[in-house]
Amino acid sequence: MIDSLHQFITTLVTQGMLPEMFQYPFVTYALIAALLTGPLLGALGTLVVVKRLAFFSEAVGHGALTGIAIGILLGEPATQPVAALFSFCLCFALLLHWVKSRTQVPYDALVGVFLAFAIALGAALLLYVAKKVNVHILENVLFGSILTVTPVDLLILAIISAISLLLALRFANQALMASLQPDLARVQGVGGEKARVTLFDYAFILLIALVTVAAVKIIGAVLVGALLLIPATTARLISRNIRQFFIRTLLISTGCCVAGVVLPMAFELPVPSGAAIVLLASTLFLSTVLLNQLKILRIA
Repeated sequence: MIDSLHQFITTLVTQGMLPEMFQYPFVTYALIAALLTGPLLGALGTLVVVKRLAFFSEAVGHGALTGIAIGILLGEPATQPVAALFSFCLCFALLLHWVKSRTQVPYDALVGVFLAFAIALGAALLLYVAKKVNVHILENVLFGSILTVTPVDLLILAIISAISLLLALRFANQALMASLQPDLARVQGVGGEKARVTLFDYAFILLIALVTVAAVKIIGAVLVGALLLIPATTARLISRNIRQFFIRTLLISTGCCVAGVVLPMAFELPVPSGAAIVLLASTLFLSTVLLNQLKILRIA
């Protein structure tokens, strides 16, 4: 399917409908990854902002570095340590949320503790990883390199996107109510008579972890949390209702992902894809704030 899409894009290049850079397979892969990652992070970003879990996604993203180090030490390929990466980050996310529900420690402080642990463990393991692989490979994990995306990465993104879409079609309204009004959701028995809001919390935490890990190679461990947060925050400034908030977040996130891939290549800028994407999103956010302050863009 990916090869067929590449052939179709090559045909468009031949006909002069697309720039010549799209004749290369890695550019096609990068564009597909951007079109998958943008809506995925945008859709989750709305709930991340509502539930105030931006710092949580940062912790999971940094945990990816430790997961990759563990995978390399266990013998997985340095460029594709999928099993260890996903296993560690999912366990990390579940443990963090489990501890949160059983302690009175403020959530931001608790996330800070787990974030420090993930970074420290990753730094310690890197000393051993450096003996097996070139540590510069891990720069792609930190800052993202969408141009190194492989068909395997695209397959993982496609599977997670499909799972997210199915869950959204089935449970979107219940999840939104559980996020906005958890007490009311418990009274009304969201999801069934015996279902609890806690189930939606854990499902949402797992989904954030899956999407964060899948997007690490594209956006980077340091920056993936930013793309969950910034488009949704920007959309919130210019939206009057939940529907507008959701749609505009998707458009902003997807637009920044595509532009962050295409513009550096088109203008030959030596900027990592993850940094370009987040810089574009940040610029749009600051511009929106400024226009609001100047009364040029005013949302009642």
